[in-house]
Amino acid sequence: MITDSLIGEIITLFIMATALGMDAFSIGMGMGMLELRLKQIMKIGMVIGMFHVIMPLLGMLVGFVLSHHFGSIAAMVGGALLLLLGAQMMFISLTGKDDKPMVQPVGFGLIIFAISASLDSFSVGLSLGIFGARVLLTIIMFGFMSMILTWLGLIIGQKAQRFLGRYSEALGGLILFTFGLKILLHAWHFVI
Repeated sequence: MITDSLIGEIITLFIMATALGMDAFSIGMGMGMLELRLKQIMKIGMVIGMFHVIMPLLGMLVGFVLSHHFGSIAAMVGGALLLLLGAQMMFISLTGKDDKPMVQPVGFGLIIFAISASLDSFSVGLSLGIFGARVLLTIIMFGFMSMILTWLGLIIGQKAQRFLGRYSEALGGLILFTFGLKILLHAWHFVI
Protein backbone atom coordinates (compact mmCIF):
# COMPACT_ATOMS: atom_id res chain seq x y z
CA MET A 1 0.00 0.00 0.00
CA ILE A 2 1.41 3.35 -1.05
CA THR A 3 1.03 6.03 1.60
CA ASP A 4 1.55 9.76 1.40
CA SER A 5 4.72 9.45 3.47
CA LEU A 6 6.13 6.85 1.03
CA ILE A 7 5.34 9.08 -1.94
CA GLY A 8 6.99 11.99 -0.14
CA GLU A 9 10.06 9.87 0.60
CA ILE A 10 10.27 8.71 -3.04
CA ILE A 11 10.08 12.30 -4.29
CA THR A 12 12.68 13.46 -1.75
CA LEU A 13 15.04 10.61 -2.62
CA PHE A 14 14.56 11.24 -6.34
CA ILE A 15 15.52 14.89 -5.91
CA MET A 16 18.52 13.97 -3.71
CA ALA A 17 19.61 11.26 -6.17
CA THR A 18 19.43 13.81 -8.97
CA ALA A 19 21.41 16.30 -6.91
CA LEU A 20 24.11 13.70 -6.20
CA GLY A 21 24.08 12.65 -9.84
CA MET A 22 24.88 16.24 -10.83
CA ASP A 23 28.41 15.71 -9.57
CA ALA A 24 28.73 12.61 -11.76
CA PHE A 25 27.10 14.57 -14.59
CA SER A 26 29.67 17.36 -14.25
CA ILE A 27 32.59 14.95 -14.08
CA GLY A 28 31.09 13.05 -17.01
CA MET A 29 30.90 16.21 -19.06
CA GLY A 30 34.56 16.88 -18.43
CA MET A 31 35.48 13.29 -19.24
CA GLY A 32 33.23 13.49 -22.32
CA MET A 33 35.81 15.82 -23.86
CA LEU A 34 37.88 12.71 -24.50
CA GLU A 35 37.13 10.65 -27.55
CA LEU A 36 35.06 7.80 -26.14
CA ARG A 37 33.19 5.05 -27.91
CA LEU A 38 29.57 4.28 -27.00
CA LYS A 39 30.69 1.01 -25.35
CA GLN A 40 33.07 2.98 -23.08
CA ILE A 41 30.31 5.48 -22.23
CA MET A 42 27.96 2.63 -21.24
CA LYS A 43 30.64 0.98 -19.07
CA ILE A 44 31.59 4.24 -17.35
CA GLY A 45 27.92 4.94 -16.50
CA MET A 46 27.39 1.45 -15.09
CA VAL A 47 30.53 1.62 -12.93
CA ILE A 48 29.58 5.07 -11.60
CA GLY A 49 26.07 3.77 -10.87
CA MET A 50 27.51 0.76 -9.02
CA PHE A 51 29.67 3.01 -6.83
CA HIS A 52 26.63 5.22 -6.15
CA VAL A 53 25.00 2.09 -4.72
CA ILE A 54 27.99 0.88 -2.67
CA MET A 55 29.03 4.21 -1.14
CA PRO A 56 25.63 5.35 0.18
CA LEU A 57 24.93 1.81 1.42
CA LEU A 58 28.12 1.90 3.50
CA GLY A 59 27.20 5.39 4.70
CA MET A 60 23.66 4.32 5.60
CA LEU A 61 24.88 1.32 7.59
CA VAL A 62 27.15 3.57 9.64
CA GLY A 63 24.31 6.11 9.94
CA PHE A 64 21.84 3.52 11.25
CA VAL A 65 24.29 2.52 13.97
CA LEU A 66 24.88 6.15 14.96
CA SER A 67 21.13 6.88 14.91
CA HIS A 68 20.35 3.93 17.13
CA HIS A 69 22.85 5.05 19.74
CA PHE A 70 22.63 8.85 19.53
CA GLY A 71 19.05 9.69 18.40
CA SER A 72 18.22 13.26 17.36
CA ILE A 73 21.76 14.50 17.95
CA ALA A 74 22.87 12.12 15.20
CA ALA A 75 20.13 13.50 12.92
CA MET A 76 21.46 17.01 13.53
CA VAL A 77 24.97 15.83 12.63
CA GLY A 78 23.58 14.24 9.44
CA GLY A 79 21.82 17.45 8.46
CA ALA A 80 24.98 19.44 9.16
CA LEU A 81 26.96 17.05 6.92
CA LEU A 82 24.54 17.69 4.05
CA LEU A 83 24.78 21.44 4.65
CA LEU A 84 28.58 21.32 4.52
CA LEU A 85 28.64 18.99 1.53
CA GLY A 86 26.22 21.16 -0.42
CA ALA A 87 28.14 24.32 0.49
CA GLN A 88 31.42 22.70 -0.56
CA MET A 89 29.94 21.60 -3.91
CA MET A 90 28.65 25.12 -4.56
CA PHE A 91 31.96 26.73 -3.51
CA ILE A 92 34.06 24.44 -5.69
CA SER A 93 31.69 24.89 -8.60
CA LEU A 94 31.43 28.66 -8.44
CA THR A 95 35.11 29.35 -7.69
CA GLY A 96 36.36 26.90 -10.26
CA LYS A 97 38.76 25.32 -7.75
CA ASP A 98 38.23 21.69 -8.62
CA ASP A 99 40.64 19.21 -7.08
CA LYS A 100 39.34 16.12 -8.89
CA PRO A 101 42.13 14.45 -10.82
CA MET A 102 41.73 14.11 -14.57
CA VAL A 103 42.31 10.42 -15.29
CA GLN A 104 41.54 8.21 -18.24
CA PRO A 105 38.28 6.28 -17.72
CA VAL A 106 39.73 2.80 -18.28
CA GLY A 107 40.98 0.12 -15.88
CA PHE A 108 42.23 1.52 -12.58
CA GLY A 109 41.58 5.06 -13.86
CA LEU A 110 37.89 4.19 -14.17
CA ILE A 111 37.82 3.01 -10.55
CA ILE A 112 39.49 6.26 -9.42
CA PHE A 113 37.01 8.19 -11.56
CA ALA A 114 34.05 6.29 -10.03
CA ILE A 115 35.27 6.75 -6.46
CA SER A 116 35.83 10.48 -6.93
CA ALA A 117 32.36 10.85 -8.44
CA SER A 118 30.69 8.88 -5.62
CA LEU A 119 32.46 10.06 -2.45
CA ASP A 120 29.71 12.59 -1.79
CA SER A 121 27.14 9.78 -1.75
CA PHE A 122 28.83 8.19 1.29
CA SER A 123 28.20 11.35 3.34
CA VAL A 124 24.65 11.61 2.06
CA GLY A 125 24.10 7.92 2.84
CA LEU A 126 25.44 8.54 6.34
CA SER A 127 22.95 11.37 6.80
CA LEU A 128 20.06 9.32 5.40
CA GLY A 129 21.02 6.36 7.60
CA ILE A 130 20.90 8.59 10.63
CA PHE A 131 17.53 9.92 9.49
CA GLY A 132 16.18 6.38 8.90
CA ALA A 133 15.58 6.33 5.14
CA ARG A 134 14.63 3.10 3.33
CA VAL A 135 17.87 1.42 2.28
CA LEU A 136 16.83 -0.46 -0.87
CA LEU A 137 14.83 2.43 -2.29
CA THR A 138 17.69 4.85 -1.58
CA ILE A 139 20.50 2.85 -3.14
CA ILE A 140 18.47 1.89 -6.23
CA MET A 141 17.47 5.51 -6.76
CA PHE A 142 21.03 6.80 -6.23
CA GLY A 143 22.61 4.17 -8.48
CA PHE A 144 20.08 4.56 -11.28
CA MET A 145 20.11 8.36 -11.36
CA SER A 146 23.90 8.61 -11.21
CA MET A 147 24.24 6.10 -14.06
CA ILE A 148 21.74 8.00 -16.24
CA LEU A 149 23.24 11.39 -15.42
CA THR A 150 26.79 10.10 -16.05
CA TRP A 151 25.73 8.85 -19.47
CA LEU A 152 24.03 12.15 -20.17
CA GLY A 153 27.09 14.12 -19.01
CA LEU A 154 29.45 12.05 -21.15
CA ILE A 155 27.30 12.45 -24.24
CA ILE A 156 26.73 16.17 -23.71
CA GLY A 157 30.43 16.62 -22.91
CA GLN A 158 31.24 15.19 -26.31
CA LYS A 159 28.87 17.64 -27.97
CA ALA A 160 28.76 20.83 -25.93
CA GLN A 161 32.19 21.18 -24.32
CA ARG A 162 32.05 22.54 -20.73
CA PHE A 163 29.02 24.81 -21.00
CA LEU A 164 26.89 23.45 -18.11
CA GLY A 165 29.34 21.48 -15.97
CA ARG A 166 30.19 24.04 -13.33
CA TYR A 167 26.63 25.30 -12.92
CA SER A 168 25.01 21.86 -12.73
CA GLU A 169 27.29 20.97 -9.80
CA ALA A 170 26.34 24.26 -8.09
CA LEU A 171 22.66 23.34 -8.52
CA GLY A 172 23.34 19.89 -7.04
CA GLY A 173 25.13 21.53 -4.11
CA LEU A 174 22.22 23.91 -3.53
CA ILE A 175 19.76 21.02 -3.44
CA LEU A 176 21.90 19.05 -0.96
CA PHE A 177 22.32 22.20 1.17
CA THR A 178 18.54 22.69 1.20
CA PHE A 179 17.86 19.10 2.25
CA GLY A 180 20.52 19.36 4.94
CA LEU A 181 18.81 22.47 6.26
CA LYS A 182 15.45 20.68 6.22
CA ILE A 183 16.83 17.69 8.15
CA LEU A 184 18.64 19.97 10.60
CA LEU A 185 15.50 22.03 11.29
CA HIS A 186 13.41 18.86 11.65
CA ALA A 187 15.89 17.37 14.14
CA TRP A 188 16.18 20.69 15.98
CA HIS A 189 12.38 20.74 16.36
CA PHE A 190 12.50 17.40 18.18
CA VAL A 191 15.33 18.52 20.46
CA ILE A 192 13.46 21.64 21.59
